[in-house]
This record gives sequence, C-alpha cells and structure tokens, in this order.
Amino acid sequence: MKIINGLVFHENEGFIKETLYTENGLFSDHTTDNVEVDANGCYVIPGLIDIHFHGCANHDFCDASLAGLHAIAEYELSQGITSICPASMTLSKEMLIDICQNAQVFAAEPNNTSESRLIGINLEGPFIAYEKRGAQNPNYITSASYEALKDWQKASGGLIKLLTLAPETDGAMEFIPKLKSSPFKDISISIGHTSSDYATAIAAFQAGANHVTHLFNAMSGFTHRAPGVIGAAFDTPNCFVEIICDGVHIHPSAIRTAFSMFTDNRIVFISDSMMATGMPDGMYSLGNQNVIVNGNRATLADGTLAGSVTNLADCMRTAVTMGIPLASAVKCATINPARSIGVDDKYGSLTFGKIADFVLLNRDLSLREVHKA
Repeated sequence: MKIINGLVFHENEGFIKETLYTENGLFSDHTTDNVEVDANGCYVIPGLIDIHFHGCANHDFCDASLAGLHAIAEYELSQGITSICPASMTLSKEMLIDICQNAQVFAAEPNNTSESRLIGINLEGPFIAYEKRGAQNPNYITSASYEALKDWQKASGGLIKLLTLAPETDGAMEFIPKLKSSPFKDISISIGHTSSDYATAIAAFQAGANHVTHLFNAMSGFTHRAPGVIGAAFDTPNCFVEIICDGVHIHPSAIRTAFSMFTDNRIVFISDSMMATGMPDGMYSLGNQNVIVNGNRATLADGTLAGSVTNLADCMRTAVTMGIPLASAVKCATINPARSIGVDDKYGSLTFGKIADFVLLNRDLSLREVHKA
C-alpha cells in the first residue's frame, strides 16, 4: 500500500509531507502492490492505543463475555483505536480469572480487521487503598498477592501488562521486588488508588514501579510540603503517568501543568471509558455498581466519578482544545502508551518494520479513515 499526499506523523519531528508505504502488514520503504490511499488534506497518524479503559458500546470488559469483547473491539476500531489493553476492576479472584480467560480466548482468535487487537490486560485493582477506592468495589479490596497474580497471568495466557498498586497497603512494598525478580518482571507496576505520601511512593518507584494510574485522580494531592505521588513521579525519570483528558476528570490548567512537569515524553493519554461510551444517557454499571450517566459525566449514586464516557480519540481532541499541541497529543495516545507497557517494538509509530496500523484525520481532526493491518 502507498499512502500519498498526507502529513505523516513523526514522534520527534512532528508532521512531514511524505509518502508512506506498507508491505505484508508492516510499514516499509517500498510496496509491491498497487493499492494507493490519497491522504490529501489529512494527518496520517499511528493507530491509537488505549491501555486503560473498561468498556464501551454497552459492554464491560469485566462481563467476561466473548461477544461483549468483540463489540468493544469493533467500537474502539471505529474510533481510530487500533490496539487495546482493557482494564479490569476490583473484583474477586474468581471473577478476575474468568475475565483473564475470556481475554485469552479473544486474543487467540484469527486477526479481524474490523476490530481492535487486544495487546494486553490492565489489572486496576484489587491491590488498592480503601480510602482512595473511587468507583472500585470496596468488598473486593485485598492485600497484594504474588500467588493471586500468578494465577491471573496463567489464566490470561501472559496478557497482563499493567497492574495498579497502592504502595502503602499491607504487603505492597514486599510485592514489588518479588514481582520484579520473577518471570513476570515485565508487568508494569502502576501506583494508583492510593493515599501514599512522597517517601512511600519514591520507595515504590525505586523498587520497580514505573507508572501512575490516572494522575491527580484517586491519590493524594500535590502541595508544596507534601508533593505525594505526583511529586515522586516527577522525580522518577523513567515513570509514565496516565491522564484522562475528557474535560471532566482534570481541569485544563492542570493538564497544561502536567505537560510542563512531565513533558510529552512521559504522559500517556487514557480514556478510562466505561460501558456507556457511545451510548445515550441513563443507568449503567461499573464493577458491579450502578453508574448514572448525564452528558459526558458518569457518577455513582453518591456523586463519585466513575470512569469516563469519552473514547481515547475524543480525549486526544479535547487535549488539543486545552492548548496541547497536536503532535504532543498524538504522541501521548500512540507511542507513549505502547512504550509504557513494553509493546513499542510492534506498535505506536509509523516506523519501518512495525505493524501497519494508521489513521487519517481531517484537518479539523475528524476521522476520515482507519486502517488496521
């Protein structure tokens, strides 16, 4: 395939007008077929990658339904999100085994070019702090357990890429080095749903954590005497931080501040979307709890925010309206999430030899075409 006349995204140089080639499903420096895509008037960007979302199209990843996962993957691809790493919730060990097994079955199916590919699982809980549970179900919160993780990873067929942990909870600081010296050492540990102070968070990062779950949300704040997880993440150069740019979870000024602190090298855009994404207002569920959706806001009955109803592509667009340069926003929705879970050798950029997933955006950032290899 030859993609001509487009402004092609490069993570370090921005957008360059050039011709892009694919061959046998990979980006190449030539092509032997005669398929030509005219990208005139378009930005050519990598397929988006969402590493933290719970559902969409009236389906939840935690339903452990194969049909539901197909519906989720179809909706995600329709929005330009070519690769997904859906997130579980704080649930029982048995429920999480079912969720992991369902994902393994889905991932083993033949490639479907009408659906996003599943590249991992994000375990958001149950190793979290009760005080910062947010919309997580408190009945299933438990101490960090390497044995439980081992069972979940076996059930998933090795798909778990990311794990949220509150480092101040019982057993958490022992869990980190144990995991990092185990066969599962490539799983990224994300600090989140936590009341951790700066010292505890720094100790967790030094022990092997390298990620932060939805920065600012469900954690202690950043102040001049108590910088907390945010300050500890800033002081840890290899740490990625997730941000939800849905216009609800974080004020635009805080988004701009985060970019000044962490730069577009370390920020990962996530949607944290739940099953109501792509659906009308009404009553939905998340982690076995009822969620009320009104406009772009999803809450529990007590008003607690319960994920978002905005897909990753719209989060990227919203970031641009907040003053984030388009090239930075694209970087945070493509190569950064791929790097943060260790799959950037295959995904996240329009680079020679990588999987040939790409998206054409019109100049107003509306979606023209999605191509998944």
